[in-house]
Formats: sequence, C-alpha cells, structure tokens
Amino acid sequence: MAKTMSKQASGTLAPWLGIALIVILADQLTKIAVSKVFAYAVPYAITPFFNFFLVFNRGAAFSFLAMAGGWQRWAFTLLGVAAAAVICYLMKRHGNQRLFCTSLALIMGGALGNVIDRLVYGHVIDFLDFHVGGWHWPAFNLADSAITIGAILLVLDELRRVRGAR
Repeated sequence: MAKTMSKQASGTLAPWLGIALIVILADQLTKIAVSKVFAYAVPYAITPFFNFFLVFNRGAAFSFLAMAGGWQRWAFTLLGVAAAAVICYLMKRHGNQRLFCTSLALIMGGALGNVIDRLVYGHVIDFLDFHVGGWHWPAFNLADSAITIGAILLVLDELRRVRGAR
C-alpha cells in the first residue's frame, strides 16, 4: 500500500519541464532580438512609462554584486543550476499539485534563462525599463518576470493551502 501511495504522490515532470522550456525559449528569443535591434544603453520610448533599454547585468537582482570582480558569474550560475535541481526534485515529488508545480516551473525557466546568459555572454541581458517621472525600476527581462510571477503564485498557493488546513 505504501508503494501505491508514493506512486500517486509523485508525478511526471514532463508538463512542468515543458512550461520551463517555453519560458527559456521565449526569454532567449527576446534577448537575441533585442540585442540585434537595439543599441546598448540607448532608451527607446514605447509609452510614457516604458522603454526598451538594452543593458548588461553582471550581478543578480538590482545589479547586486555587479562590480564584484567576476566570481559572481560562476556563483550565480551554480546557484541557478542548484535551484533547478531542487525544483525538479520538488516537482517530481509534488507533481499532482498544479499551482505549486506551475510556479516552480516558471521560477526554474527564468533561473535557467539567466544561467544561459551568464554562461554564453558572461552577463544577463536586460531590456525592459519601466519608469515614472525621473524614477526608473531596474531593467529586467522575461526570465526575471517569470521568476517574479512564479514567486507570487508560490505565495498564493501556500496561502490557499493554509486556508484549506483551517
């Protein structure tokens, strides 16, 4: 009986890896297109609050450790790969929890999209620039967006789970 329960609790990774792959492909294709079309550090106004603005980030979120001297490239690459491995384990173990696995797949796809940039270019390509007046949010990309959406869905899933336990 324990073997049957264990089998039901785990699921296939295929749909979740498919979501992650879609995120990676969309992220990489947009980065290639933006890199070919736009000049570095030249804002291209789209709306009064949004620009395309090609920049390279050698650090992590908000350019954290961007000027650290180069070791951060490998540290963040290793962190992204390790996170993907842990996420695969969690998705395999909880494959029947759709929102949980969808959120993890988005996070993994975004993390690996940025890992690819670090390995290929030595930096992450960012190009989405939102601003209000003179204040600009740090530029980001689709991978960062997927990570953020995944994190929000993860919190919502946990809140839903806690409410269901009451």
